[in-house]
Amino acid sequence: MPRLQRKNFSKPDQVRQFPAGRCDIVTLDEMSVGRFVFLPGWRWSKDVAPIVGTSSCQFRHLGYTISGFMEVCMDDGTTLVIGPGEAYEIPPGHDAWVVGDEAWCSVEFASAHLYGVPPADIGERILATILFSDIVASTATLERIGDHAWSQLVHEHNMRIRAAIDRYGGREMDSAGDGFMALFNGATKAAHAAILMDTSVAELGVRVRVGIHTGEVEIVGGRARGIAVHAAARIASLASAGEVLVSGATHDMLDGSGLTFTSFGEHELKGLSGARPVFALQR
Repeated sequence: MPRLQRKNFSKPDQVRQFPAGRCDIVTLDEMSVGRFVFLPGWRWSKDVAPIVGTSSCQFRHLGYTISGFMEVCMDDGTTLVIGPGEAYEIPPGHDAWVVGDEAWCSVEFASAHLYGVPPADIGERILATILFSDIVASTATLERIGDHAWSQLVHEHNMRIRAAIDRYGGREMDSAGDGFMALFNGATKAAHAAILMDTSVAELGVRVRVGIHTGEVEIVGGRARGIAVHAAARIASLASAGEVLVSGATHDMLDGSGLTFTSFGEHELKGLSGARPVFALQR
């Protein structure tokens, strides 16, 4: 539950050093906030890529620039210079570098908890709770409201889904059209994020379906892979508008969370062996 609190960056919970830069991190329950300081000459592909082992930065950044200038180049060649006093969002798949002779200083509200962490420290395989969401009846909605209105709706939907992921400390791993995949370091966080997702987008006149599963995930090049990912996607496909379905593994981990579930039966999940129990979250 949210509570009144504060922390000072003079005493961060974590300090992560890079060549020509650093990230100080404070944790406010489910949310981590980072203060980035990169010196002139810092460049992601030179200073961070050798640490994380990916060809471009695979994190989404959401923050505010205090000082300095940063140029960002997306994998598709799109560029943008971000300066003091500007709020910014940078999608996954980019390089970035400090422009000029002034250090870049910013505060970020997404990605700081894992930014620049070597794969060995994260673990090649990690235990995570995987969440899939997508808009129900998207094609019918598109046909009903038209291309322009649909584009605006999806934009607002995406903002609200990302806000829910960020609120509960999740990591966005993939998005395509009106669907999202995110990883959480706790089943309860994922379940609460799922509730917030549907209630927030319901105000737009659409509903989402969500599937959640907990298992081992392999992170390769910023992408999540493994049987657990497929299981979560298959469970999401069983859900109807406004439903949040969880696997038996996730259900067991939510014992004592205060959330209520009913049995959704046992289901054969495509590509996976054996019938598996599925539970529906009650609200």
